[in-house]
Amino acid sequence: MLKRHSRFFESLMLGADLLLVAAAWIGACLLRFSGFPIPLIRDLPPWRPYLILLAAILLIWSIVFKAFGLYRPRRLSTRMAEVRDIARACTFATLILIAVSFFLRAFEPSRLVFLYFWAFSIVALALARGAFREILRLLRRREYNLRYALVVGNGELAARLVSAVRRHPELGIRVTGLLAEGEGDAPQGLPLLGRYGDIGRVVTERGIDLVFVALPHGDFGATRDVLDRLAGSPAAIKIIPDYGPLLSLCGTVEEFEGLPMVSLQDPALYGWNRVLKRGFDLAGSAVLLIVLSPFLAAIALLVRWLDGPPVLYRQERMGLDGRLFRMLKFRTMRVDAEAETGPVWTVPDDPRRTRLGALLRRLSLDELPQLWNVLRGEMSLVGPRPERPAFIEEFRRHVPQYVLRHKVKAGLTGWAQVNGWRGNTPVDIRTAYDLYYVEHWSLGLDLKILWRTLWHGLEDRNAY
Repeated sequence: MLKRHSRFFESLMLGADLLLVAAAWIGACLLRFSGFPIPLIRDLPPWRPYLILLAAILLIWSIVFKAFGLYRPRRLSTRMAEVRDIARACTFATLILIAVSFFLRAFEPSRLVFLYFWAFSIVALALARGAFREILRLLRRREYNLRYALVVGNGELAARLVSAVRRHPELGIRVTGLLAEGEGDAPQGLPLLGRYGDIGRVVTERGIDLVFVALPHGDFGATRDVLDRLAGSPAAIKIIPDYGPLLSLCGTVEEFEGLPMVSLQDPALYGWNRVLKRGFDLAGSAVLLIVLSPFLAAIALLVRWLDGPPVLYRQERMGLDGRLFRMLKFRTMRVDAEAETGPVWTVPDDPRRTRLGALLRRLSLDELPQLWNVLRGEMSLVGPRPERPAFIEEFRRHVPQYVLRHKVKAGLTGWAQVNGWRGNTPVDIRTAYDLYYVEHWSLGLDLKILWRTLWHGLEDRNAY
């Protein structure tokens, strides 16, 4: 009965999607040839070839949508994930349509129609799915369209899972109980319905639609036994892997030749994202160097006049993938500042600073020459602040994940800095902010950090 209902529901959604696709195609034609809603073209092309092409569109889109899994259950999927799948499917189908149109001899469709159609179809389908999700959320909050779930396991992983499901009643998933071996309290007051070996009976008697297997990493044998006992069961099965302590950076699951692969350390900044960030750095650093060149020249003259040469200070720092580079700064300390002490942290009222250097450091103006490092590709406008190799060895011993911040280029400013963690502040807290940036990078986050850097001004109480 459940499979019949699912197939009917899938057919209904496919029909609705194809209606929207047809409307997007007709809308694209109207916009291109009629200038709708303002007529711009008087001589309209023949409509019949475009209507014939619509039949091919409906066939291609129905096949591609099913191939991309747009009608699989999405209770635990995010809205953005669904929009991405729709965009990928529409893009792939549009490319097929363009390829098919090349074989049409007597008719050459407008390329603008394809462009409009591609954009309209993605927007229309995304909005429709969003509205449909909201309707389902309202129904599920009122306890319609529910699915009944069973949790296998009663450890910390199972407790976190139950809490997460209960925080989202709009998913329409009601956890009826759990199975566990041995004694122990069930999380969230759920009833213990038996042991792992009872799973077949419990699923049948309780009408379970969904089984969450949330066992510790060491219970692999028990997981296999549970899966064997569920063979042939109509219930959907979700395995919650106990990789939490290992997933240190953007953990993902991929498939290679049918083999699942779990990536434990995989930064968000790769591929086209890296190209986009580099382009932004090139444009931003070039513009800033040109605009600020009179200001930079004035600071350089002041340093030379008040403190003597050299004006710039070159210091070895560690950047992307552990590579060393020479970071530029306006000189703010005596020439022989570390001759006796070696590399050490600056401290409040540091006697090694020059009088002008103290002001430059307080206003962070000594960092501006690093725009040249950004232009050269050694640094980025935004990223974790680079550290000296002598300090990094110590940091690695105290913060095991510290080296993961070198998955991206060092930055002129960063997420830790705009949140007040700059200079001689706890390295574990700064590292946590840096790793958040590495894991959640986006161009929008870069713009937010740059805006906060400018909005809060250059002065910082931890810069000395």
